[in-house]
Amino acid sequence: MTPTPHDAAGASLGRFNRAADTASTEVIRTYSTSFGLATRLLGARHRQHVRNIYAMVRIADEIVDGVAAQAGLDESAQTDALASYVAETHRAMSVGYSTDLVLHAFARTARECGIGVDLTQPFFDSMAADIATDADFTAYDTAAHERYVYGSAEVVGLMCLRVFLRDDTRTTGELETLTHGARQLGAAFQNVNFLRDLADDTERLQRGYLGDDGRLTDADRDAWVRTITAQLDDAARSIPLLPKDARAAVRSAHALFAALTRRVSKTPASDLYQRRVRVPDPIKALLAARSVLVTTMERNR
Repeated sequence: MTPTPHDAAGASLGRFNRAADTASTEVIRTYSTSFGLATRLLGARHRQHVRNIYAMVRIADEIVDGVAAQAGLDESAQTDALASYVAETHRAMSVGYSTDLVLHAFARTARECGIGVDLTQPFFDSMAADIATDADFTAYDTAAHERYVYGSAEVVGLMCLRVFLRDDTRTTGELETLTHGARQLGAAFQNVNFLRDLADDTERLQRGYLGDDGRLTDADRDAWVRTITAQLDDAARSIPLLPKDARAAVRSAHALFAALTRRVSKTPASDLYQRRVRVPDPIKALLAARSVLVTTMERNR
């Protein structure tokens, strides 16, 4: 039987969709073993969508975080590159297609899961703030810090939450708890990374995301660790409300950053300017296994 032109077109789009998903999967495989491991713990219906989100935000972050500059783009060209990426992202979300494979994959996820410009624009606003300039050192006050963290991290948690809940009906109270938890988890991730990246942020980007135009002391580190721990505690309370096929992955990511926070808390502030604290791969694997076990026991109750 000879396929009709419509059938052939449908097969071509399906092939293009698969290529787009493969491109997004390769981005997360290349850039993050931690989140790559966590996504493998997601149920099949969520896994590719979260990878598509990660790939879109990762590439935007790379535009502003040094790759474009290393390729020879000056500040104006970096700004133009990000603006083009933003415009193509939002165009793809509107029409459901892009010649950019990663943005095509993200657009399909956004349209299926209800991710709108209300979440993507704050993210891009925070990315724009990261474009390197020749200006003097910039210290973020509380309001600027909260605005940056919301755009750079909390909205990513909210995008993932829309993936997880796309087929669910929840009460107003449950949605409030889950939304708060997603935001708190994203904020905790970002704040830990600020502590890990003190040298790069202060020396190369000339930014004090943690509000200090000098060097953080051990007391400053302890204050931020308390903030992060409280955010992680808030996030943990929302995990049992997630769909069962999302809990192990979120628990694994939560456990990883809790372990990372403990390691940061034991590292002198002066050392944080010299080296990036990390959790060894065998411990990551153990934390993931424990998260699966806890979730399995929870399901069997």
